[in-house]
Amino acid sequence: MLVRELLALGETVRVVDPLWFGNPFDPHERLELIEDDIRRCGTECLEDVSSVIHLSGLSNDPTADFAPELNNESNVQATGQLAWAVAQKAELEQREIRFLFASSCSVYYTPSVAEDVNVQLMTEELPVAPTANYSKTKRLAEVELLRVAEQYPLFCPTILRKATIFGLAPRRMRFDLVVNAFVMQAWRNRLIPIWGSGEVWRPFLHIRDAVDAYIHLLWVPTEKIRGEIFNLSHKNYRILELAHWITEILEQQRGVEVYVKRDRSKGEFRRSYYVDSEKITQALGFRPERGVADAVLEIWDALERGDLGSEPEKDSRYFNIRWLKETVAKEGAV
Repeated sequence: MLVRELLALGETVRVVDPLWFGNPFDPHERLELIEDDIRRCGTECLEDVSSVIHLSGLSNDPTADFAPELNNESNVQATGQLAWAVAQKAELEQREIRFLFASSCSVYYTPSVAEDVNVQLMTEELPVAPTANYSKTKRLAEVELLRVAEQYPLFCPTILRKATIFGLAPRRMRFDLVVNAFVMQAWRNRLIPIWGSGEVWRPFLHIRDAVDAYIHLLWVPTEKIRGEIFNLSHKNYRILELAHWITEILEQQRGVEVYVKRDRSKGEFRRSYYVDSEKITQALGFRPERGVADAVLEIWDALERGDLGSEPEKDSRYFNIRWLKETVAKEGAV
């Protein structure tokens, strides 16, 4: 989605991707695709670049826990190697190069129980000490980027701590994300299951707002973003509240009755954080505008049309951990 938007804006784009999920890109005269792993990508990937948008790496707790070595190599070591290469290129050529890094609001994660969920408003200035494998690697990568920036003034990193993404993706849908998963469960079973009490908080962000944020960061003056960390979220929801809101949307807009059922047998869903995103609005004038309602209906309608297959819950492509176990691990990349 981001690549398509950049091409539509007239940009020349080079994508480095191992294509574990296949090739989602249509041929384009201003698109260069390098099939490679970020862990092995050489300096040729940086030829003539003015900006780097670093999205690569394992992207959730299940994959990080399943492949901790790969998680560290891709999320920390490879990020550091790429940052040093970009910084040295900027110094050699005496020009600024932006480095937009996809971090995560999960760095604010604190273990919680139903009676004591984290409702502290998390801002970028607060100290963070994540404990989960995935969020730890994101924080370590942040620290490394800021360390490189101290030594190379023409290296311009910006850290974007994104909330949990939701929304319909045109090429590879993900049903291992909360909102998307709830809609699929509502469509398949007319029931949204909640593990534990559902009292934990999570911030959420539409995928198109994430795309717009990256594009926005490419054009604002570097003095406003160099070395800065920005939270990016549309709204915080309690998980139980979110599930009921989705049922209300579907009942009002599609005439479908869906139930919510709490299942305490599978334990409490403990990851809780409540995030403030005012900094990016006040500093850069950017505010995520897309809410859950439209996304829920877009996903529902795509499921009804059969765009995502007749049994999407069984399609491993839509679930990162399943795909990693069934394909990537067997091919020896893990």
